[in-house]
Amino acid sequence: MPAYMIVTASIHDREKFISGYGPAAAELIGKFGGEYLLRGPGAELLEGDFGEGAGMVISKWPDKDAAKAFYNSPEYAEVKKLRDGLADCQILLIDGPDIIPVSD
Repeated sequence: MPAYMIVTASIHDREKFISGYGPAAAELIGKFGGEYLLRGPGAELLEGDFGEGAGMVISKWPDKDAAKAFYNSPEYAEVKKLRDGLADCQILLIDGPDIIPVSD
């Protein structure tokens, strides 16, 4: 069953985040079998207290084990250092079915 990693990031220095952490993380995500479904800034907060204006990322993984292998890898531990002080992140991982577009 596929798994989805959902990241909400309140980014304090977008230019440094995008030029350093972004490309390095993207390379590893592909290496570990993940793929981006959504990457974008400017989330509109409708409820709660985290996320106004945040960047959102949703990635799809073959399963939770693959996502955890990425997240817990020594390679990602090094890449994660590139976002220190640049962003506050909330990261969720959930099992789910393949996302299939709904037709009218």
